[in-house]
Amino acid sequence: MTEEVIDVFRSCIPLLQTLSDPARQDIIVLLVRHHTLTVNEITNHSTLSRPAISHHLKILRDNGLVTIEQKGTQRFYSLQLTDAIERMKRLITTVEGAC
Repeated sequence: MTEEVIDVFRSCIPLLQTLSDPARQDIIVLLVRHHTLTVNEITNHSTLSRPAISHHLKILRDNGLVTIEQKGTQRFYSLQLTDAIERMKRLITTVEGAC
């Protein structure tokens, strides 16, 4: 493997780890269906507690997969997948080019 392939793989590790968790996958699917949701709304669709949902949303936010819009006292979460998709495309293209 070339150094570039290794670098791209390593740069995708946080994203891949974030996407590997079933609870976070469920949250992503909910946000695909509903576009924007609060923590309470996500909790209503889940078997997880509100603190657990908040924890997973923080991980998704820290990895650039969700954004927050504050409206009064409510925080609305929505997907922001553009950067993640570009990183995955780069990984695929780099690996394909090396093969």
